[in-house]
Amino acid sequence: MKLTVIGSSGSFPGPDSPASCYLIQHDGTNILLDLGNGALGALQKYLDIYSLDAVFLSHLHADHCADVGSLYVSLRYHPLGVKDPIAVYGPQGTSARLVDSYGPTDDPGVLGHLNVSEYVEGDSFTVGGMTITPFGVDHVIEGFGFKVEADGRTFVYSGDTDACPELVEASRGADLVLFEAAFVESLPYQRHIHMTGRTAAQTAVDAGVERLILTHIPPWNDPAEVLADAQAVLPGAVVAYSGMEVEI
Repeated sequence: MKLTVIGSSGSFPGPDSPASCYLIQHDGTNILLDLGNGALGALQKYLDIYSLDAVFLSHLHADHCADVGSLYVSLRYHPLGVKDPIAVYGPQGTSARLVDSYGPTDDPGVLGHLNVSEYVEGDSFTVGGMTITPFGVDHVIEGFGFKVEADGRTFVYSGDTDACPELVEASRGADLVLFEAAFVESLPYQRHIHMTGRTAAQTAVDAGVERLILTHIPPWNDPAEVLADAQAVLPGAVVAYSGMEVEI
């Protein structure tokens, strides 16, 4: 499997990166984990968007799902004709959220051009040769992380979450983890929302994982501070950036 970071900015797009979006490729299959503000534009540097096989949404905040509306437009209004629908998987409420975020249309609209499925805890999906399993995490709204498995390799994406036992358990034995680190140790810590670099690194250590990429860093935080927080616990931790490519 290969990971390409399309967008790594947290909460809203930054000057150098769209909001959350991660491309996972394996044996000709292309899936996205999240599709936040501005990500569809950057994605086109790395992939023909009509070759997407599926989009998995971790939760329904705009910085993780806003550009699904843009994906709909790209399918519905192509000058050479309507493109085939793309599968979108999200938590309960996804269909209504996508309809509301795009607005009313005089045709079947978003749900007429995207094959939307809503998952719950315990569901698992196979797309091409990849198995994608959502698991609940600790965020201010219902949120999920994803475990992606193929050919004996395992990748885990945290979504938005505070440190929690569910993330540790899902990450055990993973070859690579991509954990959010929207908070910094130098500022007051609000529970049940996000991790810091330190808590993300400690979660990786608790799960026995050596390869950690930190992401979802808001433009108001310094990535160097986030990285220092993490490397105090796990020296090999690195920070994601738009365009980063990693073999899993």
